[in-house]
Amino acid sequence: MRWLITVVGFALLLVSQMFASEHSALARVTVYWKDKASGANAAWNGVQLREGHCAVDPKKIPYGSKVVFHDAECVAVDTGPDVVNRKAARLCARSATERNAIVIDRFFDAKQHALAWARANPHFMIVQVRTPATETTY
Repeated sequence: MRWLITVVGFALLLVSQMFASEHSALARVTVYWKDKASGANAAWNGVQLREGHCAVDPKKIPYGSKVVFHDAECVAVDTGPDVVNRKAARLCARSATERNAIVIDRFFDAKQHALAWARANPHFMIVQVRTPATETTY
């Protein structure tokens, strides 16, 4: 019985690594912040939001994944209808590649900080996505 449990545990470890991924993606990055409408919690799943969180389509980027921007690393914890249907990418795209980009909504604690970041950075950028299973220490 111990042998069977050990084999099954080892197999599950290998299978989880097979499905883990670390990849780059073109993303339309938008910003949102804490205000009376959104409050301190995410509207879709009740997570307590803080700077360093972002909203994603969980079918494309699983919750708990790390999204690496050129200046920060955010954790995917939230979603929303405009993120899932990629409204921002479809509205301001200049090419088919941009139209098909994923949308990531980056959370900031303050409106001023969010708008300053949005002004200083391009609308579309390449981001690195690391799913929770790819986070290992060496």
